[in-house]
Amino acid sequence: MIFALILLVLLVLSVVLNFSQLVSRFTPMKGGYSRTAGPRLEEATLEDNDASDKIAVLRIDGIITSGAIDQSGYSMVDVVKAQLKRAREDDKVKAVILKVDSPGGEVLAADEIYRAIGDFQKKSGKPVIASMGDLAASGGYYVSAPCRWIVANEMTITGSIGVIMDTWNYRGLMDKIGLRPVVYKSGKFKDMLSGSRSTNEIPAEEHRMVQALIDQVYGRFTNVVAEARTAAHEKNKDKGQELVPNWPEYADGRVLSGTEALKYGFVDQLGDFKTAVDTAKRVAGISEANLIEYQQRYDFSDLFHLFGKSEAPVVKVDLGIDAPKLETGRLYFLSPALVD
Repeated sequence: MIFALILLVLLVLSVVLNFSQLVSRFTPMKGGYSRTAGPRLEEATLEDNDASDKIAVLRIDGIITSGAIDQSGYSMVDVVKAQLKRAREDDKVKAVILKVDSPGGEVLAADEIYRAIGDFQKKSGKPVIASMGDLAASGGYYVSAPCRWIVANEMTITGSIGVIMDTWNYRGLMDKIGLRPVVYKSGKFKDMLSGSRSTNEIPAEEHRMVQALIDQVYGRFTNVVAEARTAAHEKNKDKGQELVPNWPEYADGRVLSGTEALKYGFVDQLGDFKTAVDTAKRVAGISEANLIEYQQRYDFSDLFHLFGKSEAPVVKVDLGIDAPKLETGRLYFLSPALVD
């Protein structure tokens, strides 16, 4: 009875809170109602230094993806854009720290975040400082490239500048069990990247087309690095690290330590998160600032999603990392060490 009473109280509170939030989201306007779309964010203080100025901390954790990252239905790209918008509109926010701990991810998602950071700096005049954690490789470096200043730990794993597309060929296994595919297609290359063909059935033109696509996207990556790092170097008063003249030979997919990345000009400074904070204050021209972040706010009713879940029991083996599952035909800026 007590448990039932508690559930009843929670249900009533959920209805009341959701109704009040629904009413608060809609504002009367001529011809109807409107509400603000996008992730709902609330400001949280990470470090209160009794200052009037603020530095916003944005996190890029895990695989960079354009897919929904939680029950709200918004993607990492949506959240980052919304956070940058809040930071741009708040006059007290003088700088942003992009805290990156990512092996990379989808090409388009990384490029959207890259562009959002560039637009933010251009429109607001506020600097973004990248603070690299354990891992900021491939797409993790791509989103860091437009930042005004990049700080990495000497043991940070970064670099891995390149593009990868994954597929499987399982025709040999099919032949062993006597399974033969029957394919009807409208064009010669309509079954491109299909794993059901034997290797001698794959036309040479297909190899060339796929490689040309990889080369095109890779060219975009190297142009981003060159343009972004050159622009950052020109804007920094005391000058960050310049790319070494032969830097493209280090952009061949190899991973780099933070120390190597500094040597070749891919990052500007070695240090930790505190170093990034001090740099953000220096670049923004402020002496002190409170550290804040924008956290997603969920409806109280999200709690009740837990009661509706019924998952089949599975055995999970913890290897220390969550290796990404690559989708066939999708391009990735992703460190190959984490491709399963």
